[in-house]
Amino acid sequence: MISFRKFTAIVLVASAVLLLRLQASAEEPAKADPSAPAGAPAKLPDAADSPGPNRADEPLASRFSLASAGQFLDTAAVDWTTNRKCFTCHTNFAYLIARPAIGGDSSAQRQVRSALEEMVDGRWEHEGPRWDAEVVMTGAVLALNDSATTGKLHAATRNALGRMWKLQRADGGWTWLKCHWPPMENDDDFAIPVAAIALGAAPENYAQSPEAVQGLEKLRGYLQKNPPPTLHHRAMLLWAQSYVPALLTADERADTIRDLRAVQQPDGGWPLAGLGDWPRADKSPQDTKTSDGYGTGFVIYVLRRGGVPADDPALVKGIAWLTSHQRASGRWFTRSLYKDNKHYISHAGTAFAVMALTACEPSPAK
Repeated sequence: MISFRKFTAIVLVASAVLLLRLQASAEEPAKADPSAPAGAPAKLPDAADSPGPNRADEPLASRFSLASAGQFLDTAAVDWTTNRKCFTCHTNFAYLIARPAIGGDSSAQRQVRSALEEMVDGRWEHEGPRWDAEVVMTGAVLALNDSATTGKLHAATRNALGRMWKLQRADGGWTWLKCHWPPMENDDDFAIPVAAIALGAAPENYAQSPEAVQGLEKLRGYLQKNPPPTLHHRAMLLWAQSYVPALLTADERADTIRDLRAVQQPDGGWPLAGLGDWPRADKSPQDTKTSDGYGTGFVIYVLRRGGVPADDPALVKGIAWLTSHQRASGRWFTRSLYKDNKHYISHAGTAFAVMALTACEPSPAK
């Protein structure tokens, strides 16, 4: 018979071993989960769900799961759309660009898309848009979503694109939000590649319409006088080039790809802060060495759009970084470039991570 003292010692040892195993599983790099479906998540969110805060110290996932990423994106987008009743570049706009890449029948995507259409056909008609940026982003996001889902140009998309051209300034640009929230809501130059993506991605040969042809000509004029101020925006133009040929010269394309490669870190990832020169609110230096979800996902995706093959060694290393750095919630963390507060850029970073991962998947056998 085991004495009480020996029994207590056995229990303490077993508990310590279990604790160490749990800690190791939370900290070890994530492994791919072969059983995780690539389609819609098993649980669809409702307005009561919340994605939880974006935390730098959130544990890594025990296994990489595209379905888990989809679940996070669904939850974050529905929560934002329902409770904040607005659209932002870093959350539900990015969501509608990325969500079709996961596939599956997502009621969350339908809910968020319906809210955006209602904004175009309802609030805009009665109250008007809040900002020019809202119009340009809406046109681009609806066009990309149309192209990835139905392949048809929705009436709300055509409405948004028409408004976009009416707001274009004489110099070819748009007046953008300047909230000191880079890389998206910080300068007028961000509008240029977004508008180019909008007209180029829109289905039914929209780019050949008179308003699009005229708008693109003015847009090119803006670019000639106002080159993109950051590597991030140059990368955006590389993305736009995949829809609008001859937007960049051969040298500009090659230089952008070279400069993006140069920012890759030894661990295989990219830091968002390495793609521009943006000041922080507290004047502290940016962390240009720590890889994050946005930097890695964004760069891989635009390089793929720019023609870099999925088996390129730099992209292979980047994909390995993404699959090993997903967090337990399904997201990829990205530190805010402006202030250590909510880090909502993690939502867009997760969207780009999903787009990068699916853009590098092998083509189906024919």
